[in-house]
Amino acid sequence: MSPNPSFTIEAATDALHAMRTARPLVQNITNYVAMTISANVLLAVGASPAMVHATEEVDDFVAISNALVINIGTLSPTWIEGMQRAAKRAVALGKPWVLDPVGCGATKFRTDFAVEMSRAGPSIIRGNASEIMSLAGAAGAGGKGVDSTASSDAALEAGKALARASGAVVAITGETDYVTDGTTVVAITGGSPLMPLSTALGCALSATVAAFAAVRTPFEAAVAAIAVYGAAGAAAATRVTGPGHLPAELCDALYVVDADMIARYATIRVVDEVNV
Repeated sequence: MSPNPSFTIEAATDALHAMRTARPLVQNITNYVAMTISANVLLAVGASPAMVHATEEVDDFVAISNALVINIGTLSPTWIEGMQRAAKRAVALGKPWVLDPVGCGATKFRTDFAVEMSRAGPSIIRGNASEIMSLAGAAGAGGKGVDSTASSDAALEAGKALARASGAVVAITGETDYVTDGTTVVAITGGSPLMPLSTALGCALSATVAAFAAVRTPFEAAVAAIAVYGAAGAAAATRVTGPGHLPAELCDALYVVDADMIARYATIRVVDEVNV
C-alpha cells in the first residue's frame, strides 16, 4: 500500500517550509517554566512567539494571532479566566488552538479544568501518555486512571477515545509518538531519551505544533511538527553528554533542520489500527 501523501517525511518538510514562509504569530498562554524555552524554540524553527495571558487583552490578541497554545502547567484563577476567554475567542474566529493538559490527573482541580478545556473546541490535544490516559478517563472517553510510567503504546486506545469524544486531533508523545483523530493513527519516531530530562521541552513541542497548525490541518500539523521536532531533538542529542545543554542545541538544530535531517532522524508511518 502506498503511503498517505499527507503523512510522509516529504509532507513534513513541505509543512516546515510553509510555516517558515508564513512565520505565524503564536500566542502562548503557558506556564512560567516553559515561557523562555517555548519562545526560543518558536523563534528557532521559524515562527513568532507571544507570551500573552492577561484576561484584559486575550480577546484582542487572539484576533491578531495565527494560532494559540494553552498550557495548564501553572494554574491560577486569573490565568484560568484568560485561558477560557482565549479558547472561546479562537473558536469563534476559526483560529487553531492546542491544549497541553500538563499534569492532568495530579489533582482534582487540575483534572477538572483539563476536562473543561478539552470540551472547549481545541484543534489538537498534545500530552504524554499519563496525561492523555487521565484526561480520557476523567472526560468519560476511556482510559483508566494515571500511570506515571505509562508508555505511549498503552495510551493509544485512550487517545483514540479522547479524539472521538472531543473532536480534537490527539497527539501522544513518548518513545513512539502517536497522532490520531480517533480513526486514523500515525506513528512518528525521533527524539532522544535525554529530552524528558530537560524541563519544558514537551511544552515547547506543543507550541511548535501550534505553529504548524497555522499552515496545515490539525492532523497534518501535529504529525509534521512532531517529526521536525523529534528529528531536531535527536540531532541535538548527538552534540551533548547530558541534558543540561540540550535546550540550546535543540534550538540550534531547529534553526537548521531540513529535509535531510528529518529523513535521517525521524520516521512517519500510518499504523494499521487492527494491529496496534
